[in-house]
Amino acid sequence: MYQWVLAFHIIAVICWFAALFYLPRLFVYHAMSEDEISIERFKLMQRKLYRGIANPSMIATIIFGLWLVTLVPAYLNEIWFQLKAGLVLLLIGYHHMCLSHMKRLAEDRNDKTHVYFRVFNEVPVLILVGIVILVVVKPF
Repeated sequence: MYQWVLAFHIIAVICWFAALFYLPRLFVYHAMSEDEISIERFKLMQRKLYRGIANPSMIATIIFGLWLVTLVPAYLNEIWFQLKAGLVLLLIGYHHMCLSHMKRLAEDRNDKTHVYFRVFNEVPVLILVGIVILVVVKPF
């Protein structure tokens, strides 16, 4: 059972990160757009990506992750796991920051530049690197 739950957890994580890599890229293009057709297209793409992929993937990641912990409760005593859980909490916060940006863009109230969104887009990469190193190398 553990391998199945782990496999679905990894699949959900990959989908979640794919969405969190692409959504801020859409913010970049949206912030650079000047014509109404492009702006409306980016609003639609952002909404569909967030609701159709990012949210379900985040929820599945959390559910399968918690399921893994119930199968191996000893993880809770491991420092690498505690640090990983902290990074996951940061990622959930980032996910909700994306929602906030998306809402402002949808309401045409964006006050951020495409440069801001380019930097913002790098945050999940750093979190991913940390999580993978903690899970694979278990340095602590």
